[in-house]
Amino acid sequence: MSELVIASNQEDAHAAEAVKQHHAALAGALNLHTETLFTAATAGGPAAAEQARRDLVDWCERELVPHALAEEQALYPAAQATIEGRLLVEAMLGEHGVITGLVREVADSADLLRAAGSAAALRAIFDSHLTKENDLVVPLLAATPGVSLHDLLGGMHQLLGEAAETATAGGDPLDTGCGGHTCSCGEVDGPGYPELDVRSIPHAIRHATIFGALESVRPGAGLELVAPHDPLPLLDQINQRWPGAFAVAYTERGPEAWRLTLARTDA
Repeated sequence: MSELVIASNQEDAHAAEAVKQHHAALAGALNLHTETLFTAATAGGPAAAEQARRDLVDWCERELVPHALAEEQALYPAAQATIEGRLLVEAMLGEHGVITGLVREVADSADLLRAAGSAAALRAIFDSHLTKENDLVVPLLAATPGVSLHDLLGGMHQLLGEAAETATAGGDPLDTGCGGHTCSCGEVDGPGYPELDVRSIPHAIRHATIFGALESVRPGAGLELVAPHDPLPLLDQINQRWPGAFAVAYTERGPEAWRLTLARTDA
């Protein structure tokens, strides 16, 4: 569930939204990597599963773990200094330990099915962790007098990228194409493609979740998108971000769901 963040000023409101958008992108990418590993481990053969395992671990070491460490340095100390946040941050730090431990399990498991199971556990704990950050830690920091979430994000530019740049500049947060609109998008398995269904994700972060997943799609791979309506605005945004990179084919056109296979065709 996405909570309304009551911030001390507009800059902090933009910063809070930037954090949520980046979290959504991370969740989308982790979802795709996890589903790719599970699909390969159960039906794709040892070579494909091993490649999926390496891709997941590499992404975690490049994106997920550094993001967690940056939060420990940039955001958590300010939250831990408050009465309301002290025990919460201690619990969040404990979860960081669980997350890094699960990444090691994925990397070190001799059994690829067990690695896929560890990846599923990683996804579950990470989703829960992000919910607490979005709904508890970020609102606490945004509403605490004397604490500037906008300034705290200055230490996370490299990890939040565009979202941090716009937030700390006081501009609009990452455009998801969903804010204030009645739109919905999802991703599910296509032939040989991993499943990623985001229909239950709030509109405000739904497109960011999809973009995060698409960032992790290798050339020659893809995913199947499922939506309760024809997601033409989303397809326009995808083509703007990655011109000509994804071939789109409808496999179902309502009335209950629209399914589109997005296959990455660029080299």
